[in-house]
Amino acid sequence: MLCYLVRVLYCVYVWDRGAFKLELRCPQKAHGVAADPDPDWNLESLLPELDALEKKLNASSVIPVPFTKNQSRKMVKGRPSTFIMRVSDDEIDDLDDSDEEATSARLVTRKKFNFNNLYTSDESDDESALEVQPYLMDEGNSEEAALFELIHEYQLEVKDEIRNQISALETDLINGSEKSTLALVRVEKYRDARRDMDKKIDTQYQRKLAEALDNHLTAIQRDHELKSQIEEKKIKSDAAYEEARRKEKALYEEKLRQEKAILEAEAKLREEAERAATLEAERRAKEAADKLAAEASERVARAVAQQEAVGLRTDGSLANSSSLSEKIQSNQTKKSESASDVVKAAKSALIVEQGRLQKFKEIDEQNREIQINLNKDFSSNERHVARLIRQIRGTKDNVRSKASELLKIFNNPACPQSISIAAFARKVVSHCESPDNAAFACAHVIVMVTSKMPHVMDVLLAEFHMACIFTVPKYIIYSKTAFESKEAYYKALGFREDNGKLENVKDYLKRLESYMRLYGALVQTEPMNFQNAHGLKEGWAWLARFLNTFPANVYTAVALNAFLQMAGFALFRRYRRQFKKMLNVISEDYLGALKARRHSELTPIIAEIQSYIEDDKFLKEPEGRALQDSLLSSVMVPESSYASTQSNGYYH
Repeated sequence: MLCYLVRVLYCVYVWDRGAFKLELRCPQKAHGVAADPDPDWNLESLLPELDALEKKLNASSVIPVPFTKNQSRKMVKGRPSTFIMRVSDDEIDDLDDSDEEATSARLVTRKKFNFNNLYTSDESDDESALEVQPYLMDEGNSEEAALFELIHEYQLEVKDEIRNQISALETDLINGSEKSTLALVRVEKYRDARRDMDKKIDTQYQRKLAEALDNHLTAIQRDHELKSQIEEKKIKSDAAYEEARRKEKALYEEKLRQEKAILEAEAKLREEAERAATLEAERRAKEAADKLAAEASERVARAVAQQEAVGLRTDGSLANSSSLSEKIQSNQTKKSESASDVVKAAKSALIVEQGRLQKFKEIDEQNREIQINLNKDFSSNERHVARLIRQIRGTKDNVRSKASELLKIFNNPACPQSISIAAFARKVVSHCESPDNAAFACAHVIVMVTSKMPHVMDVLLAEFHMACIFTVPKYIIYSKTAFESKEAYYKALGFREDNGKLENVKDYLKRLESYMRLYGALVQTEPMNFQNAHGLKEGWAWLARFLNTFPANVYTAVALNAFLQMAGFALFRRYRRQFKKMLNVISEDYLGALKARRHSELTPIIAEIQSYIEDDKFLKEPEGRALQDSLLSSVMVPESSYASTQSNGYYH
């Protein structure tokens, strides 16, 4: 605004016959105020506009103006005069031109007011620049005097306003500087306080960290010492246990040697007694023969007539005895021939079965002799074995713990090993019928135990063969010449008799499936770091012998389905294409023979086997095959649930 006012006052006064001309070097309009709104105006019309401009400046000024003009400007009455103001760039250029005096001949001698050196500054030395040098005027020229007075008053007002604004700005600057200084002081104090607080917090944290580290190291050292003590105790305990075990083993061997010596002595005494009895019988027979000979010599006369008749009877009796022996021999030949036709099994499988049964018989006889000689009850040991088998579940920890406990029982010198082995085989096979039987978990326990004691596997398989002939695999065909009755045939198949009555087919098939499920789980079980003596190789041989020798009926179908459900997944992973070829044989030949029988009881089992092959169920791992890390009662499903659900379909 100050610049605008300076430019407005930058003018050239030209006096011509009682009138003057004002020409401005500035824009035509600034901040809504026109420099020349009306080209024809006089001095009286300028005064109200100047008053309005002062009011506007006072109203818009931030800093209050100490000096305010209350008296309005009035022109001195006199002769009317004309005041014309024109602002034109062309006229300004003409004024600056050097030939201005020649072109303005009509104008009288003029006086020019120069404001080129007028400017504002914060320094007091430059205030003189704002002063306007007064020019002498004629006394009679009232208009020029009024304008000069107006300009002079306005300059004073501008100076006062500038001084006020400068003082206000200086005050604001001082106040701002003081506030800034105070703020900086407060910031420095806050920063110092914060730095001290951070140091304290850091020191406390380091102290706590050092204490925690010290406590942690102390705990680690204490745990290390505790573990060392435990290890030392364990080593001492193991050494003591091994020493005790060695002593017990030595005592047991000595006891067995003594028992063996006693048995040998008793056997020798029995042999001597039998020999003496034989000699006595021979002596008595000789005496009787001599007595008969003496009596015969006395009766020679009477016997002559009867000798011929006695000879005839003797010949007849010899003839009868020879015919009887021939009949017995022919009957034995017929029975042997019929037996070869009745039993359907591979010759190699029968030989292996006989070997296992022979081992089982030897252990059984040994156990009887031990019980007779020692006259001791081992039923508590048998109950312990049965309890461990019933507690088997499908978790890794459970399987490992049960196998370890069973091995401890086998190695317990308080009970002969043969008795523990026989009890183990008997309880495992009988547990198949239990509804909570976990077949895969039980198979893992069997493999872990038999890998440490391989001879236990033969005894267990012999128990399987006696309970279920299909585990050989072996099948018996009914023949009137080989069996006295149907009941005898069913007993040979494995039907149980209760109070003189055979069990029904449904119960028999249910037991048959439970045996085959455990057998199938056993042959496919191969735990890490354990060797299965009856693994997948034996399972493959079983399936081949089954298809080569077994007829197609409900018994063999149930056995085959149970075996495939448990071992099919592992057999496919091992033999791949060969196993698929075997399934094709089952689908085309075996199932075809089953369908040709046209029995309604065969329909469910045929559909199940066919679905297993066609739906590629052998690609899916059976439920329970992979042992769990921990037992979850909400998701644990007993293995026997599968058997119970399947038995409702076709065990009729």
